[in-house]
Amino acid sequence: MLQFFLASSPIFAVVALGFGAARTKLVAPGGFAAFATYAFDLALPALLVSLLARQPLQEAFDVRFFGALLGAGLTVFAATGVLTALLGRSGLRVSAVHGQAATNGNLAFLGVPLLLALLGDRATGPLAMAVLAEVGLLMPLGIVLMSLGRGRQGAPRSLLREVAAATLLNPIVLGVGAGAVLGLTGTRLPAPIDRFLGFLGASAGPTALFALGGSLAGRRLGEHWRPAVGVAAMKLLAYPALAWVLLGRAGLPPAWVAAGVLIAALPTAANVFVFAQRYDAVPERISAEILLSTVAGAVTFPLVAWLVMP
Repeated sequence: MLQFFLASSPIFAVVALGFGAARTKLVAPGGFAAFATYAFDLALPALLVSLLARQPLQEAFDVRFFGALLGAGLTVFAATGVLTALLGRSGLRVSAVHGQAATNGNLAFLGVPLLLALLGDRATGPLAMAVLAEVGLLMPLGIVLMSLGRGRQGAPRSLLREVAAATLLNPIVLGVGAGAVLGLTGTRLPAPIDRFLGFLGASAGPTALFALGGSLAGRRLGEHWRPAVGVAAMKLLAYPALAWVLLGRAGLPPAWVAAGVLIAALPTAANVFVFAQRYDAVPERISAEILLSTVAGAVTFPLVAWLVMP
């Protein structure tokens, strides 16, 4: 088990470094926003294009993996929403945002560096399919349900634009799409472009992790810790456990099963807070859950890796 803690500890240490830099005001809040924009809009898409372009499409994508991971995500989303409605006597907005928080992992800022550190280039395909499942389908589901729960009327075009901006125009999704096209066609990038993307992509992990740490510095648990614990348990424990069952039954190789379970075990993505705030769906509670799941993930993620890594 120690080797998995040692493998992931430098990554979480960079998150802690960003947290410390924010708390000591070494970096202004605007600086962290710039780091996050650079990592999300430029460096991470470049990294995904570079990695996917080197792999034939049949090696990077597997419909069994996609179906099993999406099935686990939809099940956990629904279960979290139902439990929220029954135990918390909450409406559709809160149930939907809890479901989104329990299934949308921090693929960009944590997933890419963690899985590449543990699995190398073998993680590229699973990460790409996870982006399509979680960002392409589960995130829009949460947005639509929160919109319906708020009772928005007469704005279907606005909702469609918002869903498109969150998915089809998402830089990470665009990076996956561009890399998949290159892999499908067998197109080799010119050497200078390939080196440029590799050089830019190499900065993605540290920059994203540092920005994530800075964003956590402003979050607090406060009075929201009880529901935050419940949602974090669904994200860090229930989702990976169900993913392990479904991926194993899909007949996938051990490395693919491990990748899917590790993706499911990632802490909640920070952008869930953005949608919670936009739809007035308990944003303070979601902020607390993001903080809790990220801190707890520093322990639970290496433990899950120890259990499932071949």
